[in-house]
Formats: sequence, structure tokens, C-alpha cells
Amino acid sequence: MRDDAKKDDTKFIPHPSSYILKLRRVLRGDVKVHTIAREAWRRSHAALQQRHERATLDQLNKRPARLHRDFERLSATELLNHFRSRATPQFLPGFNAQTKEMAELQQTFFPTATTRLIESARRIAHEHRWTLLGYKEMGFGDPIEWRRDIVSGEFWPLDYHADISLARDGSDVRVLWELNRLAHFITLGRAYALTRDEQLAEAFFVQLESWRTDNPVGRGPNWTCAMEVALRAMNLLAAFQLFRSSPSLNETRLMQMLAMFEAHGAHIRRNSEFSYIGTSNHYLSDIVGLFWLGIMLPELKSAKHWREVGKREMLREMEVQILNDGADFEASTGYHRFVLELFLYSFILSHANQSDIPDRYLRRLHAMLTYLRAYLRPDGHAPLIGDTDSGQIIPVVRRDADDHAYVLEVGAAFLQDGSFKLDQGGAITEELLWILGPQGVRNYRSLPANSDPEDSTAFSSAGTFVMRDGDLYLLFNASGIGVNGRGSHGHNDALSIEVSACGTPFVVDPGTYVYRTDLDERNMFRSTAYHSTVEVDGREQNTIIRDLPFVIGDEAHPRVLSCEMNQERDLVIAEHNGYAQLDQPITHRRAVEFDKRKRVWIIEDSLLGEGEHHFSFRFHLALGLEAIIRSDGIVVSGAGETGPRLLIVPLDIIEMPELEPRWTSRDYGEKMTSVSVCWSLRARAPINKRWAIVPVCENENEMERGELVEHLRKK
Repeated sequence: MRDDAKKDDTKFIPHPSSYILKLRRVLRGDVKVHTIAREAWRRSHAALQQRHERATLDQLNKRPARLHRDFERLSATELLNHFRSRATPQFLPGFNAQTKEMAELQQTFFPTATTRLIESARRIAHEHRWTLLGYKEMGFGDPIEWRRDIVSGEFWPLDYHADISLARDGSDVRVLWELNRLAHFITLGRAYALTRDEQLAEAFFVQLESWRTDNPVGRGPNWTCAMEVALRAMNLLAAFQLFRSSPSLNETRLMQMLAMFEAHGAHIRRNSEFSYIGTSNHYLSDIVGLFWLGIMLPELKSAKHWREVGKREMLREMEVQILNDGADFEASTGYHRFVLELFLYSFILSHANQSDIPDRYLRRLHAMLTYLRAYLRPDGHAPLIGDTDSGQIIPVVRRDADDHAYVLEVGAAFLQDGSFKLDQGGAITEELLWILGPQGVRNYRSLPANSDPEDSTAFSSAGTFVMRDGDLYLLFNASGIGVNGRGSHGHNDALSIEVSACGTPFVVDPGTYVYRTDLDERNMFRSTAYHSTVEVDGREQNTIIRDLPFVIGDEAHPRVLSCEMNQERDLVIAEHNGYAQLDQPITHRRAVEFDKRKRVWIIEDSLLGEGEHHFSFRFHLALGLEAIIRSDGIVVSGAGETGPRLLIVPLDIIEMPELEPRWTSRDYGEKMTSVSVCWSLRARAPINKRWAIVPVCENENEMERGELVEHLRKK
């Protein structure tokens, strides 16, 4: 093991002015000069803190938990008895309700899932095997290799955390971090709560001690990111709640756990991801983790400070990161789910412990749920706009990246709002039971299901426009790259669309796949050519640099020119300037019109400018669909000879389309083959091209739909 504590502690600390020069080179978005100066000072101060941290690593790793004065005089046995029997603070209600009723409800509502849960827990305990992200179930070694990327096989070092570069050829730290969030302990804990199998409890404590030994405080990749430390702490709090009554918890193990919680909270405070330039889900996770530690461990000396700072900053970040229409500001539905869970579960925890949340933040939470409800397709799944890394908070059940509906159930029961209750024939999710407990289930089931037909909705701040009528759904994406022009999770998807009809998704966003494992594929999935929009001269809408997987330019600046939505017709017109950097600049303007009576969308693309260019018009098809190009240039897409189909009808383009091989990823680390339909032509600008998107459902008269197509082509 390298002894980082013995490094030269006289290492030069740069003057704030040197940081200003660096910041000017890397800044994106509109940042004021005084903000740059404040950020330079902050980074200089952080460097001083890291210098001290580096010199004290050995002491930090050996430090016992510092207890509040009301508990510091208790013996280890008295402290153990206290934790086993304490009634307050309250964790998430379902984790508190370790009762016969809880076990009965789990078995009654989820008999098959309960069997799988117990089987999974036993494989975790005895074989060290479980599923990670979108990868298949894998074995993690005996003992578990906590610093090995299981996908690439890369073993990460125990250097001082700030010295570790996260850019390693072929290895994705996101995979490693998912392992070290320790979410599998929640599976162990839930199974233990149902079975009282002490082998599961013993496995938890043995694995936790193994983790602690393999990851000394401040060393290695699992301490490089405060967000990961915070999420791990939250999962450990959940597991601790489930195992604290176990006979396997003794005085030594309790003191080790308290020391771990202390180390996690202190590390988050020392290495907060706050920035004057801009914050994101990382800093939000930091301060939510602090809040949870502070509220659940009043026995620790620092708990009150963590609780107060965490709550204050959490609410402040809600005003910063959540747009007026309820969307997370990172231009990503995947991160909207993640951030929504952070706020929703934290507000539930606050409510359980009589820590009031002001009404204006509850209204903003309601808006977040409204946005999620609106973007869900009729099949109940989410469009994967922007990045998604499949991250979840307290993952009771591991969900695919496009599975967001379960959050609505918890939100509906917590806010007592039936508008978020989906009509699922009385079925509920395990999250509802475990996050809100038996009373939450009763509250949810007492709500009337939302039987009103969904309306088209405009989210102007987010740049998201959902056109829907019955089983027809189109999402028009006119959002920017997010985070006020400094987005790291946005894609080159300006003016792209998603289309679902007859209960079937037809045109979709391809998702994310991976971050660092393969930089070429990372950039391919976020490229213009991988989205259902228009590419000009093979250029990107916003600059992408291969070796900077979380940097994207801000050239496109989409803007909405008009929006009209009523019972008979929707029309949204937007444009972007992503191709203004060409020698002969082009502006892409797209109008999407939805005729609800005729059940058809008309898409008109105007490429405004001068000169000759190569234009590619693409529609990325969903997994499992076949596409046939008819002799008249119409593309017919469907899952087979029978069933619903979608016609993509060129109205004024004579070139025949091609089917391009593509990939689609519904979960991080998973990809499957798909196709994109592409019309390519070389022409002089300005040009106008139109398409009709015509669904043909099983109950529709095919001849009438064909007549509609012919009528549209003649207009």
C-alpha cells in the first residue's frame, strides 16, 4: 500500500490567480467575472484542505466515532442496547415497520418477487453474486474485490483519492462505483426482515468489514467522488435500519459502523462538490447524504450541523436545479428520475421525523412528479432523453433506466394526489410498500385512479413538448444541453422526436450505453446521427470532444418560435443554430403538427441558409421493430406482419431512404441492435422537406389510413 500520508506536505498550493487562468480556458456558459474569482478562491481553499487531509489519512482511518455529549459516556454495551431499542429517529416508514404485517403484505402483494428476493439474498451471502446495472448477474470474488471493475477486470489503486485519474483506458469507474454504493445490502436486509435468517445478517457484517479493510478512508477510487460517498452512506443507513436488531450486531461491529458513518459524513464535508460556477446532481447528492446522516444519527457529535446544512442546501438546490415547470435542469429524463428520488425520499424522511418542508418546496416536488407523469409513454416507460446511468436512490428493486412509473406511486401516496395514480388494476410496486410502509399502501389504494385522458402538455422551460391523444404520443425535444449551457449529460438531440402509438414505441431515443468504458461508443450514443433529427454536412449540433466524455458544446441554443395546443390540433415550431459554424451557416427549423382528428403528425424541416450541403433526415426505430421500404419510398415499421404499424411517409422528397444499423440501450451497460431510417440528399439551401407520421392500429381501417396517406402526398 502506498503511504500517501508521507508525501511531501510542503507541496505548492497555487495562488487563486492561477485558477482564474485555468477557469477561463475551461468555462462553458455565461459566467460573470466575479463568479470566476470566487470559484478560484474556493478551489485554492480546497487545495489547502486536501493538503491537510493528505497528511492525516492514517489518523482519519483509525478515528473512532465522535459521539454527542449525551452518548459519549455510555459503555459500548449500553450504546448497543440503545441502538437496538431506539424508537426515534424514524427511517423511511417501510424500513421501520419490521412487523408481521409488513411480511404479510410483502408476501401477499409480491409472492413471486418475494421468492426471488430471498433467493437473490442467499446468492449474495453465499456466492457473492448479484446483478449490477444493465449487466448480467456476476460473481465478485471471495473475498469480494471491491476495487476491481468487474466488466473490464481493471484493478484500481489505493492512491490518495484526489490523485486518482478517473480516465483509464477500457475501465469505467461508474461500474466500480455502482458496486461500492453497496445497494445489494438492501436486498440482504429486506430478505433478513422477512426471514430472520441470521446467515444473511452475518454476511452483511462480514462483507461490510471486508469493504472497510479494502477501502481505507481517503484512499482509492471509492473516495474520489463525494457523491458516491453520500449515496453509499444512504444505502448503509437503510441496511443498518434493517439489521440493527440482529444478534449478529455486537459492540465491536456497532462501533465500527458508527466510525464508518462518521468518516463518510466528514469526508463529504471536506470534499463537497459545490462550485460557484454551477452545481448539479453531484452536489445535491452530497448534501442529501449529509442530511440523512444528520437526521438518522443524532448520537454523533456532528449530526446537528450535518442535518442543518444538508436541509438548508437541499432546499436551496431545489430552487437552483428544478426549472419552473418541474423538470430537472440537466436536460435528462434519467437524471430527472434520480433527482426526483433524492427530493421525494428526503421529504418523506423529513416528514417521518417532524422536520417540516415549506409548502413552496412541496409544490415544486408536485411539479417534478407532473413532469414525469407527462413524459411517460402510453406503455408506461420513459423516453431516455440525454444521459442516464440507471442510478437509483435506495433501490428496493433494481429498475431499468426507462422504468420511472414506480416513483409516481410513492409520490401519489405521499402527497395524497390521485392524479399520479396509474390505473394498474390494483397492482402496486414494492417501492410503495418499503418506502412508505403499510399505511402508505392504504393511502395509495384509497386514492381514485387517474382515469382522465392525458392531454398534450408544453414544458417551455424544459423545452419538452408532449403531444398526445389517447394512445398516440409524440415528444418533441427542443431542450438545450442543460445546466445553463454547461451541460454534461445533454446529447446532440435538438429538435428530435419520440413517437409511440397503439401501445407500441416506434421512434425512440437510443439511450446512453456507457460513459468511460468505450469513448467512441459514448460519443456515438450522444451524437446528432444517433437521434431523430437532421444532420448537416456530417457535423454535430454541439461540439463533442472524444476524450472529454462529460463536456459538450453549447452552439445549438434551441428556441421555440410558437406553440399551440388544443383539443383538435397541436403545433410547435422551434429552431436551433447548431450549424451556424459552417462556412455557409444553416439554421434548422422544425414544425411538428398533430392533427388529432385524423390521427397523424406532419413534420416539416426547413433548412435555412445558403450554399450546397449534405442533409440527413433520420428516424431512430425502437428495439424489435422491422422496417420495410416500399417502392414509393414509404417506410412501414412494425413488430411483424400483424399488429400495429407506423408509416413514415415522405411528402415531398424523391430520394429513397436507407436503413442504417444502430444500437439502442435501455439500461446502462446494455445495448441491442436496432435500425435508423435515413433520407440523405445533397441540395442547395434553403430547402423544405415534410413527412407524415401515420399510425395504423389493429382496430383501424387500413384502407382509410391508406387513403389518408395518398391525400397527404397529393397536397
